[in-house]
Amino acid sequence: MKGYYFITDSKLSLKGNLSDISAAVKAQVRIIQYRSKDRTVKQMYAEALALRKIARGALFIINDRIDIALAVDADGVHLGAEDMPYEAARKILGKDRIIGLTVHTVEQAEHAQLLGADYLGVSAIFATRTKPDAGNPSGVELIRRIKKIASIPVVAIGGITLENAPEVINAGADALCAISAVVTHPDVAAAIISFQKLFSNLKNLKDIVA
Repeated sequence: MKGYYFITDSKLSLKGNLSDISAAVKAQVRIIQYRSKDRTVKQMYAEALALRKIARGALFIINDRIDIALAVDADGVHLGAEDMPYEAARKILGKDRIIGLTVHTVEQAEHAQLLGADYLGVSAIFATRTKPDAGNPSGVELIRRIKKIASIPVVAIGGITLENAPEVINAGADALCAISAVVTHPDVAAAIISFQKLFSNLKNLKDIVA
């Protein structure tokens, strides 16, 4: 898992989730997460089913809802602290589907890895308007500390822009998600590509820093 990790946000999006995911696929995003906080279960299912068809070729992850993930044959789920416990989710999903866990501390990252999480979503790196309840920003130092103990991919989330993304990458993040900076852009695919280019452009610098 390297590069840009796409997460939907229908409240901020200029063109809607269908258009945004089509743009993400066009930009060759490898992993796409469907997150919705303003839909009924019936609406979520219908939208997730439509998005699943568009996202073929990328890993398709459902935020929170294991039932929706199974119903649309998603590749996995992403769970936060208030969601179903990892052990129960794994029992339902089986060993082959992906489960990512949100963490806010090194201790949580260690625990998530011991449980068997497939990747870590570290949040929030910077202040973010997509999750106002995310608490105080952790900064890139948390990425560095987690990378020292993590053997699974680390995805940085929260308040990331083109201006601060180099800090995040140089701290060791395997992937990053910038929601506002992408879904509010008039050309979503172009915005994503700008973030993806940072990974290749900074590769040598990362080697030096490491």
